[in-house]
Amino acid sequence: MDHGAHQTGTAHDHAAHANHGAHANHGAHANHAAHANHAGHAGHHMGGVTWGAAAKATLHCLTGCAIGEILGMVIGTALMWGNVATMILAIALAFVFGYSFTLFAVRKAGLDFKSAVKVALAADTVSIAVMELVDNGIIALVPGAMDAHLSDGLFWGALLGGLAVAFVITTPVNKWMIGRGKGHAVVHAYH
Repeated sequence: MDHGAHQTGTAHDHAAHANHGAHANHGAHANHAAHANHAGHAGHHMGGVTWGAAAKATLHCLTGCAIGEILGMVIGTALMWGNVATMILAIALAFVFGYSFTLFAVRKAGLDFKSAVKVALAADTVSIAVMELVDNGIIALVPGAMDAHLSDGLFWGALLGGLAVAFVITTPVNKWMIGRGKGHAVVHAYH
């Protein structure tokens, strides 16, 4: 095989396509290469998501969830609400705080409120739902955790332990979703 002819042909083909007028829409992709190499987006493209990127997305979600979850458990426990009412409040606040972190970030990037809500719902719903299912399941299964008081180590151990396990289980879910352009991947267009 004549490698010199092959290399010349390849270079010639690339040069011809670089200035080919029939591809009028290629100009719209001119900034795509710069975006793909953006350091903050490394690993977020279809199929190429890293575990670090998935863990970062999960940690972002976990932060909002943890604030809401802890606040809900503290309020429900302090007001001596029943287990079901306390758990409902904790889950509701976890979703509110989880969504609000993303909502704030995309609003800051210039998105209107309605569009920002759509992005937050698309980015975080599955992640928050998995996290809450795991976390609250663990809290419900730990004997005495739902009846413990705020001053009890059992209360805090079950709550924080549940969040830690939820992080471990949700990270692969986020990796899978981001790798398919879903979940937290939708937020990166607005960074």
